[in-house]
Amino acid sequence: MNVLITGDHAGMTIRNEVAELLEEMGITYEDAGCSCETSVDYPDYALPAAERVANGEFDRGIFICGTGIGMSISANKVKGIRCALVSDVYSAKLTRQHNDSNVLAMGERVIGPGLAREIAKAWLETEFDGGRHANRLDKVAAYENQ
Repeated sequence: MNVLITGDHAGMTIRNEVAELLEEMGITYEDAGCSCETSVDYPDYALPAAERVANGEFDRGIFICGTGIGMSISANKVKGIRCALVSDVYSAKLTRQHNDSNVLAMGERVIGPGLAREIAKAWLETEFDGGRHANRLDKVAAYENQ
């Protein structure tokens, strides 16, 4: 698995935790910034990163900002992205099993570093169930491709 992580100024602590987790899990990743604590615009990071996931350069992405909302809204504007904003482990598992999410968004101001690691680990380790869920995703893709 190859993962792209990114975030804005409000997501640096959790992004560093996620990077450590990926290293511990032996997962190849790239950190696409930002590398400052001064205010930046989340779309400047989310949109190019989502495009890289959508075009197959990366298998999955993990995007972090203050609430995760801006990153998730931005990422979901990119065709082929299924970004889920997650604040608990159960939802992290279900968004992989049922929705085959390819981008995980989290909010540093909403969850702490320990929970962020648990969420990311569950999301990375969970596979898509397929079956009836694939049929539903096909409907979403058909709409997206209109």
